[in-house]
Amino acid sequence: MLVRHDEKAPVARLLTFLEHGERMANECAKAQATLAPDSGSRRFLLSQARQEAAHAVVFQGAIAWLAPRHLGCAPFLPALEEYREKLKDALARQDLLETFLAEQVILEGLGEVILTRIEEGLVKRNAPFGRLRRILLQQEEAHHGFGRRMLERAMAEGRIDAETLSRSAQGYLALTDRMVLTLSDLFESIDEDPSAWARDVWTFLPEWLTRLSQEAISCQPSATVVPEQLRAEC
Repeated sequence: MLVRHDEKAPVARLLTFLEHGERMANECAKAQATLAPDSGSRRFLLSQARQEAAHAVVFQGAIAWLAPRHLGCAPFLPALEEYREKLKDALARQDLLETFLAEQVILEGLGEVILTRIEEGLVKRNAPFGRLRRILLQQEEAHHGFGRRMLERAMAEGRIDAETLSRSAQGYLALTDRMVLTLSDLFESIDEDPSAWARDVWTFLPEWLTRLSQEAISCQPSATVVPEQLRAEC
């Protein structure tokens, strides 16, 4: 994916979506730290919260470089707001494991998919903030890995099982699919297949989750989802 002149605005709007996701992750990590059962996890989550805030600033810089008029805009993405509310509900219930599943494992996975594709184009165009972008990706991978380890530890200790986590994942995965579909016009405008990006999300998920989730989906009646037009509210 190359960032041509006519692609700068669509990429900037994708980065706006990611910026808002980072702010949501920042809020979530701070709340998770108050629920963490040990000092090591608390330190990691507080560090993650600081990193997510820094990531949002990096995205702001990239947006300003690509398409300054989109700086400060808010994406019209109902599925992201539904995701936020669902995550807030899990935090209110103090269901720490569900929040690890929703934030570190699923949402970070979606972010990595989009960032990886965008990064390929930005590198080819010698875009600024190269070192910061590489650090950002490494940190996102660390956050994702932390969430997976916490869930795998909980399963090994018998505090939860894969089937329960898979059931919890269904609603979150449905919302990430809706996010990608809503963003489909932007993906197509930069010559990318949105359905391929949606499939890529699964490559970042643990095998035990993808297997059980796909089995659950295969048992459900098919449905057609009509993508919504993404607009920027400035």
